[in-house]
Amino acid sequence: MKVAPQPVRHAFLVLSVLVVAVAGCTAAEDEPSPPVPGVAESLEAEFASVVQDVLPSVVEISHDGGVGSGVVFDDQGHIVTNAHVVGTGTEFEVRLAASSVVRPATLVASYPVEDLAVIRVADTTGLVPARFGDTRDLRVGDLVLAMGSPLGLESSVTQGIVSALGRTVPEPPQAEIGFPGTALRQVIQTSAPINPGNSGGALVDLDSEVVGLPTLAAVNPGIGGAAPGVGFAIPADIVSSLARQIIEHGRVVDSGRAALGITVATVTNDRGEPVGAGVAAVDPDGPAAVAGVQVGDLIIQVDGEEVRTAQDLRALIAARKPGDVVRLTVVRPPAAEPHTFTINLGELPAA
Repeated sequence: MKVAPQPVRHAFLVLSVLVVAVAGCTAAEDEPSPPVPGVAESLEAEFASVVQDVLPSVVEISHDGGVGSGVVFDDQGHIVTNAHVVGTGTEFEVRLAASSVVRPATLVASYPVEDLAVIRVADTTGLVPARFGDTRDLRVGDLVLAMGSPLGLESSVTQGIVSALGRTVPEPPQAEIGFPGTALRQVIQTSAPINPGNSGGALVDLDSEVVGLPTLAAVNPGIGGAAPGVGFAIPADIVSSLARQIIEHGRVVDSGRAALGITVATVTNDRGEPVGAGVAAVDPDGPAAVAGVQVGDLIIQVDGEEVRTAQDLRALIAARKPGDVVRLTVVRPPAAEPHTFTINLGELPAA
């Protein structure tokens, strides 16, 4: 999420949590147990230690399109961030935490399919690469901190827990910055507040390891704004793998994402209601073509799950792996009866 630069700079915000200590039973039932000393202080000290460890690795990224965040990936000046943070830009300004020095940076490559990008600063003085953790070690309920530049307030920190793991969520397009939209896979859901400008920053565990890149806040359709306490981060495993490919090859060479080999668009009825994903193009060598899918087919289900929009289809396929077998239910005009194709999913071509 990205916003225009704000006038406030160098704000350092740490949200602390107070924990009530509860003692166990004592031998004398009529005497209350004394509180366990230092629990709140210990947790606050741990938070402060994590912030001190990781914040030097989190940067503010700005360009004509607005402001976002990034994480120092290595000592060669590579910084990983979101594709929607860089947009269509190729040149950026980078600020380290608590620094007024602006460093020019250039784009290495952007991979909108996973909403990831890598930029590089030539001046590596003082850069502190972050430690990226293994998302497989995360558990629901783990405490995490989100670090970045929300609303232009650089070096800001919020806290929450891991609410869920392995989500697949749609990310809508942002035409104004040239972001086509995608379906994020295996994301971490967190209650740590994610605000505009947090995108591309660091979601950090209490071992001072980056476990994800905050990317998206859920939208409450009832109020049309962000849903409090529901944010999503791309897991560190995916971030690290794709960043290394971009740094080594200048592009992603192994996507790891399932694909049908088709291009689709949302189809609506005469009342403007979405009714499915229409096939606009078919890769003649792709898995859908091999199974018999044709241009003009209307996809209405994947493995029995309803498809009303192109985004629905992308999310359902993103939740699968290359080699998985799916049942694709389509309607082929002018016939009204649906037909089901069994398809062995391929892999999305490298960027």
